[in-house]
Amino acid sequence: MIEYYSVPTANVLIQEEIKHSRFISLLFHCPHPNDMKLALTDIKRQYPGANHYCYAFVSGSPENTIDMGSSDDGEPSGSAGKPMLACLQGANMGELGAIVVRYFGGTKLGVGGLVRAYTSGIKQGLTQIHTQVKHLRYRASLVCHYAQLTDVEYLVAQHDGVVTDKMFSDIVEIHFELAKSHHQAFNQALATLTQGQLQVTFTV
Repeated sequence: MIEYYSVPTANVLIQEEIKHSRFISLLFHCPHPNDMKLALTDIKRQYPGANHYCYAFVSGSPENTIDMGSSDDGEPSGSAGKPMLACLQGANMGELGAIVVRYFGGTKLGVGGLVRAYTSGIKQGLTQIHTQVKHLRYRASLVCHYAQLTDVEYLVAQHDGVVTDKMFSDIVEIHFELAKSHHQAFNQALATLTQGQLQVTFTV
């Protein structure tokens, strides 16, 4: 299993005219399948009256085959959505969505022509898109005294972790997420900070 992958940090828009049809290709950050639904609603509002709104997305890591999907939106089967998805998978990038809007210009392209048209803008966009590395974070927890809470939270943030929950009683139970690559350094820093008093439990 991969521990990190690239994700897009900004949208890319490519517009082309191919045999009198107008193709508008948008690439964007899509961390969840619901983000595709929201983007599709927004695109239909921005570009009303188009003949087709085809899409593809890979919402998890590049190797996640569950959180992905595509749609031909009325084009011949396999001529738009699947080729678009193949482009995204070939980019080896995660959390990536693509929508291609088509305004039909009167000239039929045939299945082969449609495949080329629907992937053209995506291929161009992939060469322009800005990315950053995302590390997979794993659940972790520890128990500390109230006086230690601020220092522990600072330590989590220092190691690019995210606190997800805190439970208060006579002590504090902190739940957080941390990339595997930071586990060893976090353990060492925690031992130094608390003179070995606190122990962290990782769920990997």
